Amino acid sequence: MLIYSPLKMNPTVVRADKPTRPRLRAPLRLHWHADMGTCEIVHAGGAVELNRSAGEILARCDGTRELDDIIGELEARFGTSGLAADVYRFIDEAHRLGWLD
Repeated sequence: MLIYSPLKMNPTVVRADKPTRPRLRAPLRLHWHADMGTCEIVHAGGAVELNRSAGEILARCDGTRELDDIIGELEARFGTSGLAADVYRFIDEAHRLGWLD
């Protein structure tokens, strides 16, 4: 099983061709583990285990929130600032992996 950690990615930027309201691609779905420490993306061929940070980002990718709003929600939830670069990198990687529309 692949365990995905967004903190180990190479720097990248969100490109203009990416939607500003990301949405988890159907038929993928998120499943949170009972301990809420991790979640996984479930698909027909299996699952990809994610850390909590990745799950928190993808849980907000429902097509209704602007990317900047997602970042603001995460910063408020975790009482921190400066998450934009990490979130942009993760979103770019999630697009590359085919997880987001």
